[in-house]
Amino acid sequence: MHNAASVSASLGSMGLLRLFGVSWSWSLAAGLGVYLGTKSWKYFYIAARTAKRDINGLYVLMRVKMALWRYMRNGSNIPSIFAQTVKRHPNKPALIYEATGETWTFTQLDELSNAVAHWARGQGWVSGDVVALFMESRPLQVALWLGLAKVGVEAALINFNLRHDSLMHCIGVSGSRAIVFGAELADAMLEVSSSNAQSMLRFSTGDLSAEHLARLGAQPLDPILASSPRHPPSPCVPHKGMNGNIMGVGQCLIHGLTVVVKKKFSASRFWEDCIKYNCTIVQYIGEICRYLLSQPVRPSERGHKVRLAVGNGLRPSVWEAFTERFRVKQIGEFYGATECNCSIANMDGKVGACGFNSRILPNVYPIRLVRVDEDSMELVRDSRGLCVTCRPGEPGLLVGRINQQDPLRRFDGYANQDATRKKIAHNVFKKNDSAYLSGDVLVMDDMGYMYFRDRSGDTFRWRGENVSTTEVEGVLSSLLGQTDVAVYGAVVPGVEGKAGMAAIADTTGSFDCNSFLQKVQQALPSYARPVFLRISPHVDTTGTFKIQKTRLQREGYDPRLTTDQIYFLNTRAACYEAVDEELYNAIAEGRMSL
Repeated sequence: MHNAASVSASLGSMGLLRLFGVSWSWSLAAGLGVYLGTKSWKYFYIAARTAKRDINGLYVLMRVKMALWRYMRNGSNIPSIFAQTVKRHPNKPALIYEATGETWTFTQLDELSNAVAHWARGQGWVSGDVVALFMESRPLQVALWLGLAKVGVEAALINFNLRHDSLMHCIGVSGSRAIVFGAELADAMLEVSSSNAQSMLRFSTGDLSAEHLARLGAQPLDPILASSPRHPPSPCVPHKGMNGNIMGVGQCLIHGLTVVVKKKFSASRFWEDCIKYNCTIVQYIGEICRYLLSQPVRPSERGHKVRLAVGNGLRPSVWEAFTERFRVKQIGEFYGATECNCSIANMDGKVGACGFNSRILPNVYPIRLVRVDEDSMELVRDSRGLCVTCRPGEPGLLVGRINQQDPLRRFDGYANQDATRKKIAHNVFKKNDSAYLSGDVLVMDDMGYMYFRDRSGDTFRWRGENVSTTEVEGVLSSLLGQTDVAVYGAVVPGVEGKAGMAAIADTTGSFDCNSFLQKVQQALPSYARPVFLRISPHVDTTGTFKIQKTRLQREGYDPRLTTDQIYFLNTRAACYEAVDEELYNAIAEGRMSL
């Protein structure tokens, strides 16, 4: 959680006119084309309803573009912008570490990052080199990331939940020259000691014995930094991009805001922490808001000063319940990724929307939802070989036109070139253009608001209908009092499509199939109701609180692969029946009708 502010920049009206004249003229022409093509009063109705929103969005876009233009003209990068922030707020708290209560001022963060820079340069690392950081959330991670950037070295932020093969893969593809890990992850590092990671330089931060360091082949970093110079390093040629830590720490470095860093998320302590640190903005990811709703009512949940919650993954089913119960005035849901060029944001609180694009001036921000084949997710082309734009209400793949000269439109790709090629399509908006493929399915309404529908592949076909796992998860979780639910498609031999299956967390052992079925019959159409249920003590989640389905999908509804109770919806008997080996074989062999 943290205090945050929007990107800001001073504007000159003439400069804006020069900068946006072409886009504005083209969009007016496109808007006129829409009107002439429809010749409908609806055009004016949409314009009237969305004009204020679109003008505000255009204003924000102009400010961002102008700020980027000014930074590029001045040759600025994150370290140089941070240097100005330090001058403005030398003694202001930059980072507060909740686990220990320590506070780092901007000057202290600057000096420690300088020590990191001198250490990195002493290792012989140069601009473009990569160093992996593998540690739990803490202020030192920010100092390491920032200090490496000061000498042009990129930091590869490795998810601290990774282990074994996944950890080795991420370290390997990062191309890192060295790895810095926290003492709390020493055991994870030992697990990959025989891999390619063994040949890398290793540095540890935190308390580890000399024996432990020897087993890990690591050097202690803390004493090295303690003796390193604190003055700024000599300037270097910056590398091409610094993309991490935009929403939280990025706001601290650029705008001088104070960020509170927690080691781990705690639903029971969340609002008390907000009060203690006087937070006005919080950041959420995944299912965090639902976890907060599932907590008992506490006085602190309305005694805070939080006015804005910003993030992504907030389900529409918990949106209004969250704002009403916790008295948070605004939700700043957004869609985006570090590398994508089609980020959008909800600026006016439209419930459920992750952003919008103007229906009247669509080319000011050249993103589209395009049709894809429902089974293969291949782009659908028209007679000219171009992509087909989705109509309002029609789900489609979000794409963004690539322009390498525009910092908001460029796509720099990944370390893996094959992965980069898969994210680029050609002849999308017009002949010989290129566009970034987000990989995500969204849907847009008549007013241009966009709603996240699913990750590619997270929809499945059943009874000739598309079933959205996220929509069904939201409904079921709401019916069960914000319980963890994972919905996915299960393959049944000889049956077209995939049967819906829901894994439900039941921590008390009180799940009632009959009561559940009655609620589901009222809330979901027949094709979206789970054919199979899996009742578990808990549902696996990722390190960012997103439901993990890989193992569940692999095990399906086979009772021999799990100790969890599996149920099957017998539509003729209108009830869920426990799946034993005999019933499983009957379903698999087609002797039990679905």
